[in-house]
Amino acid sequence: MQSTSPSTSDPSKGKILVTGGAGYIGSHASLALTSAGYEVVVLDSLVYGHANIVKDVLNLELVVGDTNDRSCLDSLFKKHSFDAVMHFAAYAYVGESVTQPDKYYRNNVVGTLTLLEAMKDAGIKKFIFSSTCATYGIPTVVPIPEDHPQNPINPYGATKLMVERILADFDHAYDLRSVAFRYFNAAGADPQGQLGEAHDPETHLIPLVLFAALGRIPSVSVFGTDYDTPDGTCIRDYIHVTDLAQAHVQGLEYLMKGGKSDRFNLGNGSGFSVKEVIETARTVTGREIIAIENPRRAGDPPALVGSGDRARNVLGWDPQYADLKTILTHAWAWHLKRHG
Repeated sequence: MQSTSPSTSDPSKGKILVTGGAGYIGSHASLALTSAGYEVVVLDSLVYGHANIVKDVLNLELVVGDTNDRSCLDSLFKKHSFDAVMHFAAYAYVGESVTQPDKYYRNNVVGTLTLLEAMKDAGIKKFIFSSTCATYGIPTVVPIPEDHPQNPINPYGATKLMVERILADFDHAYDLRSVAFRYFNAAGADPQGQLGEAHDPETHLIPLVLFAALGRIPSVSVFGTDYDTPDGTCIRDYIHVTDLAQAHVQGLEYLMKGGKSDRFNLGNGSGFSVKEVIETARTVTGREIIAIENPRRAGDPPALVGSGDRARNVLGWDPQYADLKTILTHAWAWHLKRHG
């Protein structure tokens, strides 16, 4: 376990451990927490995370370690008195989870269980969990409500559902209260340009479309144009990552005020098709984007759209950047800064 210790944030509202805080969503959540007055420490294995984001951009303490390493966790919980843990440390490539399920069960399930056991022994009772709409599988109702049956069709979704069940049992047995957020497609970048999306490999549609606009890749693939949707391409729900991060802060504050364990979708309630994303990106960037039509991919449902009504009603979540053009504009500014 390695630790770096820049100047700390304002500790007046509490100290939060953010696992996976050097990644895309975790770093935006860390920024939202510090902006809200919380002190933040980041734990990240740096398998996919970026140390410079934590140390140079966010100016936070970074502990390089793994949630499967109990001695690392015990040392961390002995050094710091955390009020809660916000957990983003997971592998999240659906295709890889199919070909390497052991990797996903060990990291996403065993790693989370190890973290929860260490929290229990340290007396930490509040947990914010990054779950996924992949726990639902193929939807029977759109927009998807929280009480939709959970029937994941890949190991990635199965690992997240398993953790949700573990959390329910830990609540019953140990009074460890949790909020799990099942969200759809995180997209966009910090509006001030401090943070953005930098995966390797990159598999998400919006950055791939912008890579094509930048000339970093020759074209973007469209998988299926014969779906029962208005333009024949898949429809997905895109959530601005800053709105996503704000929901996590509100979920934390809900628990801090004594709220009971709960599960929330984070969705806009309306989706955008693949063709809409590409066309809007052409407008935002002013550049040519070549789209190549390909056959459908197995397991891709026509539409995945989530209802965010419960998060709005219970947590007071109010997304500020729900339109596709704004999401793409912020993402484009970030990619231009990095690659332009």
